Amino acid sequence: MSGHGKKTAKSTTAAKPAFPSQKTKSQRAGLQFPVGRVHRFLRRGQYAERIGMGAAVYLSAVLEYLTAEILELAGNAASENKRQRIGPRHLQLAVRTDEELSQLFAGVTIAEGGVLPNILPQLLHKKTEVPKEVAGDGQSQEF
Repeated sequence: MSGHGKKTAKSTTAAKPAFPSQKTKSQRAGLQFPVGRVHRFLRRGQYAERIGMGAAVYLSAVLEYLTAEILELAGNAASENKRQRIGPRHLQLAVRTDEELSQLFAGVTIAEGGVLPNILPQLLHKKTEVPKEVAGDGQSQEF
């Protein structure tokens, strides 16, 4: 009676889990970003009295898309500079060279990002044409 004897057939059967298939909201939506956390932030931000779950899913999908887009462009910028890691400079180059992202990040300063390389055309030297007589008389210089 102490429970140390033979096991009966009832005790050998596998116990059923309480929740057979626990899936997160992110897994249901097929996203990597946390839908539940975004929903919590929306509720605590008091943007409206009621926040639907669809709003959190949509916002998570938009944030995930923007992040993937920026990381792809920054990865391209890093590989152009022969670097393995993405740094603030690569993020700056990625955002400022893309027209739509530059408009979205218009008021944003990226720390340690630097500026885009740009020289105004007015500051460049004008090329002066060399007259044909001075350039050479068409003869070879072989001696």
